[in-house]
Amino acid sequence: MKISYKGDYALKALLHLAVNYSATEVVRLQELSSELDIPHKFLEAVMADLQKGGFVKSKRGKNGGYYLGATPSQIVLGEVVRHIDGPIEPIACVNSCYKDCKDVDHCVLRSVWQNATKAVADIIDNITLQELADKVKKRKSIPDYYI
Repeated sequence: MKISYKGDYALKALLHLAVNYSATEVVRLQELSSELDIPHKFLEAVMADLQKGGFVKSKRGKNGGYYLGATPSQIVLGEVVRHIDGPIEPIACVNSCYKDCKDVDHCVLRSVWQNATKAVADIIDNITLQELADKVKKRKSIPDYYI
């Protein structure tokens, strides 16, 4: 599995919306772009893709912007990753339906990739935006002391 820039930006944008979650308020694209240091045009495409996946909704007009399509506790990291970047399997033969290799039933490497895929899935399919947002909020509440 490799997370693309698009996937990274999508997750950062969703996390920002989750940290600042409000069911009634929207966040302007310009604010997201500036706050997250993501090129405006690229973020626009990312948000459109997230909207197609139902992860965000938009409000048009002067006071328009984006907001989460569900509560942060309902959005699972793995769903977002798969929507933006596709399958998490590192190689096609991980899939149980794969038949394009004559060694697929005897290959010792296949089980390694299956275990790696399961390990990644076990992590990303069991963490929500709410959990990540809580971690961000906790880190922000810890004071920094400088001398």
